[in-house]
Amino acid sequence: MIGHAVWLHHRFPLSFCEVEELLFERGIVVSYETVRAWCATFGPAYADQLRRCRPRPGDKWHLDEVFIKVNGRMRYLWRAVDQDGNVLDILVTNKRDTAAARRVFRKLLKDCQYVPRVIVTDKLRSYGAAHRQVMPSVEHRTSKYLNNRCENSHQPTRQRERAMKGFRSSGAAQRFLAAFSRISGLFRPHRHLLTTSDYRTEMTQRFRTWKTVTGMAPVG
Repeated sequence: MIGHAVWLHHRFPLSFCEVEELLFERGIVVSYETVRAWCATFGPAYADQLRRCRPRPGDKWHLDEVFIKVNGRMRYLWRAVDQDGNVLDILVTNKRDTAAARRVFRKLLKDCQYVPRVIVTDKLRSYGAAHRQVMPSVEHRTSKYLNNRCENSHQPTRQRERAMKGFRSSGAAQRFLAAFSRISGLFRPHRHLLTTSDYRTEMTQRFRTWKTVTGMAPVG
């Protein structure tokens, strides 16, 4: 039940009240505050388990940053994906400078625990400065045309940001978007590259992974 509620909230642009209503239709009586508590407690835990059991990402990292509104103020969301579009990590910062870019690189290296072959960014100078300080041996390519893969990965976040009418704090945005990127991403295979039968097979496997992570199915 908890896993299903967390899945509904992170996979679809549903409010806590709407998740409460969907659960009620299935005969499960909980308040929207309970749904909120479940998502805050179990969402990050499930996302962390998904990160641990994912295959090793690719060796080509694409990084990009966009602004988001947090309590009416502009903040920056940094995102890194590999060459297959898998989200590696996200970070919300107050500024878009070298210090922030350096934090992004160090967080990626710590979480992924390996050094990429190449990184691709736009022409923001902060990337170049941080690259020289943190991983100077890695090839760095800069082009607004090479980074469409990462820019496209921001779209689900934009949709959720509009549905939630912004975020209340940077910490809340960081916690939710980190969990959202992994949980929602699990159920977003490259549909346009798959036949119908392959898509259903892939989704069956991904739901099996989700049920294992949330304890709804026995391991193995």
